[in-house]
Amino acid sequence: MSEAGDAKGVFASAAKKVKMGKRVEKALKEKAAASSSQEATEEDANKAPEPYTCIGHFDADFTELCRRAGLPPTEIPPVVLRAKRPGTPPPPDPKAKDPTPPEEPVDVAEEEPKPKTYVTKEKYSYFKPNIQVEMEHEEKPATVTEIYIRGWKIDDMMVDIFRNCFPTIEKLNTINLWNVGLTDKTLRDLAAIFPQCPNLKNVSIEGNPIAEEPWACLIGDDSLIVNLSLRHNEITDRGASGIGAALSTVTTCNKNLISLNLSHNKFSDVGAEAVVKGLRMNRVLLCLSLASNKITDKGAVKFGELLSRFPLTHEEVVERRKLLSDKGSPDRGTGKSPPPSRRAESKDRPGSVRSGSHLDKGDKKRDKSSKKKDNKHEKKNEKEDAGKGNKTVVMMDSKKDKDEGAKGGTKKDDKWKKASLVAETVNKTTKGKKTTSSKDKKGGAAPESESPDMVEAINPLLDSVESIDGQLWIPGNRSIINLNLSRNEIGEAGLKSLLLALQYQITLANLAPHPALKGLMRLSLGRNPIRADSEAYQKLQDLLLTRDPFYKPQAKSPDGEVQSLVG
Repeated sequence: MSEAGDAKGVFASAAKKVKMGKRVEKALKEKAAASSSQEATEEDANKAPEPYTCIGHFDADFTELCRRAGLPPTEIPPVVLRAKRPGTPPPPDPKAKDPTPPEEPVDVAEEEPKPKTYVTKEKYSYFKPNIQVEMEHEEKPATVTEIYIRGWKIDDMMVDIFRNCFPTIEKLNTINLWNVGLTDKTLRDLAAIFPQCPNLKNVSIEGNPIAEEPWACLIGDDSLIVNLSLRHNEITDRGASGIGAALSTVTTCNKNLISLNLSHNKFSDVGAEAVVKGLRMNRVLLCLSLASNKITDKGAVKFGELLSRFPLTHEEVVERRKLLSDKGSPDRGTGKSPPPSRRAESKDRPGSVRSGSHLDKGDKKRDKSSKKKDNKHEKKNEKEDAGKGNKTVVMMDSKKDKDEGAKGGTKKDDKWKKASLVAETVNKTTKGKKTTSSKDKKGGAAPESESPDMVEAINPLLDSVESIDGQLWIPGNRSIINLNLSRNEIGEAGLKSLLLALQYQITLANLAPHPALKGLMRLSLGRNPIRADSEAYQKLQDLLLTRDPFYKPQAKSPDGEVQSLVG
């Protein structure tokens, strides 16, 4: 019995050891598995997530980028459709019969309660940040055309999100930011994003005063913005100076901006003069608003000089000579210098300081003999071209050469003007005729050069000049058609200067009409300290009435009564 008991004890102890071994092995396996899973999680945490590629759907892209940036779902601004004002219903047709029969009176006691036409929302949901968008088709998320952000701060993280999703929105053409707390850095970052948006044309940044005033970064050389509004930004003379320099300098010019709104700011005559300086060489901007600023008569006089005519500065005269030399001297690109006579007869040098050191007697005789040969050659061309219909071209050119020679004009200017005149006449005479070339004979499609109405942008420095008291004067800016100077401090002196400028533009348009430069058509001067019975103001209004493109003069009937042509 004792042996049996000992055997049972040994067996029990052995079984206990086996169980303990299994438990230890299981614990070791679990510990190893836990350590391996912990290492895997640590590796996943250290591993950077894959970058998100925007697909062009602004709502999905913006939400995903905000989630990856660490914003909780409750703090991500929702993307909602912008509320639209309902359209005006058409007026009822009095001739149409009412198809609805008259309603029978209903007992008030049996009338059912009217259904609700509104939806209740959370108390402060109206003040929560959101992004309003407009789409071409509401059912297609890739057709976002306009983005509006109003009343909440755009920080660096949000700018980084916009940097990824804005350029992928193909049809985005408008961005409107109002009171979004921009800083110098965030504005410059946004200005770097805008050129990457292929169809972005309209930008409005309003109610964002910035101490550094870096507004000129929005009008850089690579800017594609067409319409820019910077209202209520407290822009001072410092910011206006930067904007003026960005519009144009002697060598550079913004080529896309056609509308600029700087109303409701704080710059004075100094800022207005800076904007005027930026418009001296700019012939692209059409509409400019400087309403509700601090511009006085001094600033208005500067605008009058800009719109009429002004003398060139020394830098502009030097740049003009370079441009004329590049255009009129074909040997400049080969490294050869133009002959001394061409330099000496430059129109840019006034007659009082004209130098004759480069001309000797032999050169003068040679010039006289060459002029005689040219006259003979022109007469011969007149006889040869009499039957071809080009006689008027040569006669006009010879007469123009004599006039320019009497004024001291350059040969480079004459050649360039003569070439443009001949090309225009040829285009008019050949319009409607089919021209054949070697490519046409072979069967290739050759483009026809029948576009006499196309106007090429011309540098203002290449315009005709007039020498007065040793200075070169050129016609002013006639590309601006809409100028708003209302709600300023302009008085009678500034009004007279603007009136003279408008009269000069009308006279110049009658003498030398230009297909593209029409001149000022609308000038707003309301709420300035100007008397309503001012004679200059009445003349200005009468002239602007005739400049209105929709103006139709009244015609007299055979009976002598005045009848309006409108309608």
